[in-house]
Amino acid sequence: MGPEHRTSGHNGSGDKERITPIMSAISGRIVYVVDGSRTPFLKTRGTPGPFTASDLAIACGRPLLARQPFEPADLDEVILGCVMPGPDEANIGRVVALRLGCGHGVPAWTVQRNCASGMQALDCAFHNIASGRSELVLAGGTESMSHAPVLYNNAMVAWLGGLSAARSAGARLKQFARLRPKHFKPVIGLLRGLTDPVVGLTMGQTAENLAYRFGISRNEMDSFSLESHRRLAAGQDNNGLGEIETIYDTRGNVYQHDDGLRRDSTVDGLAKLRPVFDKPFGNVTAGNSAQITDGASLLVLASENAVYKHKLPVIGRIVDSQWAGVDPAQMGLGPVHSIAPLMTRNKLKLSEVDYWEINEAFAAQVLACLATLADDGYCRAELGLSGAIGHIDHGRLNVDGGGVSIGHPVGASGARIVLHLLHVLARQRAKRGIASLCIGGGQGGAMLVEHDTGAGP
Repeated sequence: MGPEHRTSGHNGSGDKERITPIMSAISGRIVYVVDGSRTPFLKTRGTPGPFTASDLAIACGRPLLARQPFEPADLDEVILGCVMPGPDEANIGRVVALRLGCGHGVPAWTVQRNCASGMQALDCAFHNIASGRSELVLAGGTESMSHAPVLYNNAMVAWLGGLSAARSAGARLKQFARLRPKHFKPVIGLLRGLTDPVVGLTMGQTAENLAYRFGISRNEMDSFSLESHRRLAAGQDNNGLGEIETIYDTRGNVYQHDDGLRRDSTVDGLAKLRPVFDKPFGNVTAGNSAQITDGASLLVLASENAVYKHKLPVIGRIVDSQWAGVDPAQMGLGPVHSIAPLMTRNKLKLSEVDYWEINEAFAAQVLACLATLADDGYCRAELGLSGAIGHIDHGRLNVDGGGVSIGHPVGASGARIVLHLLHVLARQRAKRGIASLCIGGGQGGAMLVEHDTGAGP
């Protein structure tokens, strides 16, 4: 029931009249996904890529909004996930909203939950629409990891401060005499951002922890990674990635596909790669880890009122979501701890979930999640369940590839997997799916979606 249908009886209390519409709105309205798009995910190659984070969001947002029957100014809000916006992108959600032509009157804001920032944006939009605060929202995520900052270290910052404070030529010469090679050692923002400051481990090292704990072999990781590339190749060849918008840079270059795909990848070739995070004994390599990538994904979410008002077709609906915390040193298990309560609350059996997207931060991490979901002991001891959730059919998981082949622009991936899952459900004429991610810092997120062919005007 939309806001225009809500009434509150007058009983002589002004407070009662103000409170009643708000309370009736929190009954939980249906939240539809109207449409969505994403950019190709572009692998970083050692230099800043052709697009900033806001450029990427604009590149997929413009065609998305251009094909809608409503005006951008009709949006109630814009919510964008981003982990590392540039210095000219403070509150990048607002920057993107204004550049998309939403006008001054549409509020916009930015969320940050590490790898799940894009899903967090969707979750915020979902709750705002379900509670009646919003009717029509543009939400998603963006990240340009190739533009992650390279910073001065503290020694150089202190030296620059001393230079600024020097008032005479002699004082400035003395300050220059204090300059040492250590001052020029940069702080690589991306590497620091991918290191947990509490436990002191990189995300790759947490994946090594899971591989050791659950006995996941190098061959298993590499085989999983090879399959991710094969599935992405098939998805590209069979036009299974219709949510991608072609984008163009200022030099006239055209980008149509995720460019991290390695069609010539083999298990033997992957086996030759050296471990990156635990040298020389580890098993997590660049080949069985998610690629560092630039990309964006945006979705239009709407209430039932907005669907009928604007005569919007829909591709599905968001049913529920769940967040969980885990040991940061075991952060890759976050999906398990968010999936389990989500399924319990919605009284779902494994057989009732048709397709899955679990973000491939690392092959070892996804394999560990699959192992724990099927393990009676873990599900009882760690999740408080009566037994194992069960074995997820690999043929219904990440059917068109995942982060290992597509890439993982951290602010965007959560939105990408939800959008693609809805496309898979539609393509397969299936009803229900769950998308989930592990999150740096020791968290997990999961979202339950349904394909609803009967919705809309």
